[in-house]
Amino acid sequence: MEIASAGVTRTADRTQLDPNVKGLIFDVMRFSLHDGPGIRTTVFLKGCPLGCWWCHNPEGLASEPEVVYVEERCVRTGECVAACPHHAITWHDGPFRDASICQKCGTCAAACPTGATQMIGRWVTVQQLMDELSRDLVFFDESGGGATFSGGEPLLQSQFLEAMLDACRARRIHTVVETCGVVARETLLRLSRKIDLFLYDVKLMDSKKHRTYTGAANGNILQNLRALARVHANIIVRMPVIPGINDDAENAEQLARFLKSSGISRLDLLPYHPSGGDKYGRLHRVYRLSGLKPPPSEQMQIMAERFQRDGLAVRVGG
Repeated sequence: MEIASAGVTRTADRTQLDPNVKGLIFDVMRFSLHDGPGIRTTVFLKGCPLGCWWCHNPEGLASEPEVVYVEERCVRTGECVAACPHHAITWHDGPFRDASICQKCGTCAAACPTGATQMIGRWVTVQQLMDELSRDLVFFDESGGGATFSGGEPLLQSQFLEAMLDACRARRIHTVVETCGVVARETLLRLSRKIDLFLYDVKLMDSKKHRTYTGAANGNILQNLRALARVHANIIVRMPVIPGINDDAENAEQLARFLKSSGISRLDLLPYHPSGGDKYGRLHRVYRLSGLKPPPSEQMQIMAERFQRDGLAVRVGG
């Protein structure tokens, strides 16, 4: 008897993984304690439909591999120039990469002795990623942890994500998916049956402000969340708290009403931090919140108490 599902075929007592199903990831973080219950291994998938001003993973925005150059690490050996098979790198008092010629093959990064040139994003098969996750099975079992799929937006790579979810279920690995909610509703609801816990991001309730600070309106995000709450009982909404952008009382009141009317009772408040700001220059992106300071702990506590008065179970930090 065979049961096929999104790249995974189970035959009797073994699971066969389709080598043609691949995903683009940019990091695998082991021993994570903030992306779901227990000790977790968090997989970051590349590609995101939003462009939040405060994003601390800008390397996850593009849906393709990227080459970055960290000048302070360069010891000027010129090995990247010699290694490039496409002649996309020339020397002008340092390496210069012509993006119109570069094939993003990663040869230059492999040749760099100091990591000054780096490839962000690598294609992996389900089997390759499962091999990495399997290294931490003992920690998952002892702590009640598992695998978390984040990004970027993991649901953009729905075929690969579904194959990973099926493979995790076959190994009895608890799964968490963190999503911004910008996804086809059919895909969200179909995969929801295979996901143990959702971490669902809600940034702003005002659609106009949401478009200004993220690049998209929030109607589909909120409608998807309502639809998901009707079929899935394990959802934690996460709101990043960005001073001067979404930390006002009106946004909090609107969010509390929405969550209560949707039957959602769990909320994590994530205080803004500027830790990803230095990544933007390397990616030739502009960080729009330069100089913004994290919200004081006292303010976070006041905000948490406001939501708690509305009957929500609130954590600061998640």
